[in-house]
Amino acid sequence: MSSEKRSTLEDVARLAGVSLGSASRALSIPDQVKPATLAKVRHAVSQLGYVRNGAAQALASRRTKMVATIYPTLSNPIFSVAIHALQQTLWRFGYQLLVASHEYEPEREIELLRTVVERGVDALVLVGTDHPSEVFELARQYDLPYVMTWSIDGSHYPHCIGFSYHDAAFDLASLVVKMGHRRIALCNGFESANERARSRAAGTRAALKAAGLSLDASLVTEQPFNFEGGREAVRIFLAQETPPTVLICGTDLQAIGAIDECRRRGIRVPEDLSITGFDDIEHAAIVVPPLTTVKVPTEDIGVLAACRVVSLLEGETLRPAAPLESRVIVRESLGRAPEVARSSLDRLRGQT
Repeated sequence: MSSEKRSTLEDVARLAGVSLGSASRALSIPDQVKPATLAKVRHAVSQLGYVRNGAAQALASRRTKMVATIYPTLSNPIFSVAIHALQQTLWRFGYQLLVASHEYEPEREIELLRTVVERGVDALVLVGTDHPSEVFELARQYDLPYVMTWSIDGSHYPHCIGFSYHDAAFDLASLVVKMGHRRIALCNGFESANERARSRAAGTRAALKAAGLSLDASLVTEQPFNFEGGREAVRIFLAQETPPTVLICGTDLQAIGAIDECRRRGIRVPEDLSITGFDDIEHAAIVVPPLTTVKVPTEDIGVLAACRVVSLLEGETLRPAAPLESRVIVRESLGRAPEVARSSLDRLRGQT
């Protein structure tokens, strides 16, 4: 047996004059590496006679090549799209993704995390910034890099891939006000342990305040982020003596459910009641009427979270992540407020 020392990836990186992470990417995903860097790495590989040994690398590094992510639910299409992008990007880096969900029961998150950590993972991708302290303590104890995703509101953590729910909600509510609406209802999610729901509510209130208005407490309801949540909001608000002229929903799923409830009751959208959503899922453009909503950077969140968590695992020095952008998509479900709201609303109540 030859006693000659085998070349390592570190040797390749040193000879090529690039970082270890760049050398790894050049060998794993060459199409995502600059041509000059790729040429340097390939030349070093040729000179050193380097051959990758995945099994040996795994044993030496004690890595599982597995990243875990805990999502609030798997039933919302935006989360499914983001998870797919996260998984595909990690796969290109040579990592696998382990997915779990706590179904909006935050107390289950730490239990799920303990389970996946015991099975062996290298890093975590968390949804939102609002987590029990035990989550961060677990990451510290096991020396697990982690990336937080979706929301950036109120967080100074440098590895947070997301956008401002507050600003997105502010932009949407500002448009609603410009359309002449004054009696505005909000169907939000449950704000406890969900900073994204809280930020949406805060952004909505801020936009109304800027217009000299306020969000009436009687026109706010917390409902599940699903079709039935939107249907229930319509039932609640149209039973009031003076119903709203617009319903702002926390997700497209709620908004589509609200539109369906209006259809069942013979209520015209947007002539009688305008409805808006949030997320811009695929169904938002094909529901009748098409839904005014907020388009969020769903795929970008998955791709960028994967890239950042791999960079952390490879020990790269990273700048704080830049906020992603969202934008309001205007479609037919949002109309101008009725000029004579009272008579229109009286007619609606007669139909319920």
